[in-house]
Amino acid sequence: MAKNHLKGLFKLNLDEIAEKIRTCTMCPLSQSRTNAVPGEGKDDADLMFVGEGPGAQEDALGRPFVGRAGDKLTEILNSVNIDRGNVFITNVVKCRPPENRNPKSDEQEACLPYLEAQIAEINPSIIVTLGNTATKALLDKDRGITKIRGNFYNWRGNIQVFPMYHPSYLLRNPSKEKGSPKYETWQDIKKVNQNLTPR
Repeated sequence: MAKNHLKGLFKLNLDEIAEKIRTCTMCPLSQSRTNAVPGEGKDDADLMFVGEGPGAQEDALGRPFVGRAGDKLTEILNSVNIDRGNVFITNVVKCRPPENRNPKSDEQEACLPYLEAQIAEINPSIIVTLGNTATKALLDKDRGITKIRGNFYNWRGNIQVFPMYHPSYLLRNPSKEKGSPKYETWQDIKKVNQNLTPR
C-alpha cells in the first residue's frame, strides 16, 4: 500500500475508514466479496476484539461476528456482563477469504493499515486477539495461541494485547472440563474484565 495512502488513513474517522474499506481493491479478496466488513461497535471503546476474517454470514451482511462464532463471542461477553455494544469488533482482513481459508500474508499486509488506523482512532486500553492469525498480525510471536493465550502483552507503549482462542475453535471443542479451551476462555475473559480501566 502506498505510504501516502497510509498517511491519509490516520487522518480519517471510523466512518471514513469504513468507507475506504468498502471500496478497497488492494488485494484479490475484493474481487470475490459480497460485502467488505469494516467492523462495528463503540468508536471510543476501551475493549477491542480482532478476529481473522469474515465468514459467509459476515460477507452477506457486511457485519463482523454474526454467525455461530459471533453468537459464541456474545455469550463469552455476556458471561462477565460486558455489553457487546460497548466494544469494537473487527478482523485482520476485511473481506472473506474463499471457503473461509486462512488469509494469505499479502492479503493481511494489504489490510493491516486499515486495522492500525482503526486502533489509532479508537485507542482502546485492551485489544483481544482471537486466534493465531489475529495474534500474529499484532504480536511478533512465533509460539501458537495455546502457548501465549491468557497473558497481556504491551503493544506500542500504551495498549495491552490479550490473545484468546477464536470462538470458532470453541465450537469445535465443546468440552467445559477444567483445562479445556472453553474453560480457559471463560477464565481469560474474566481476566480481561478485571483489567479493564474505563476512561
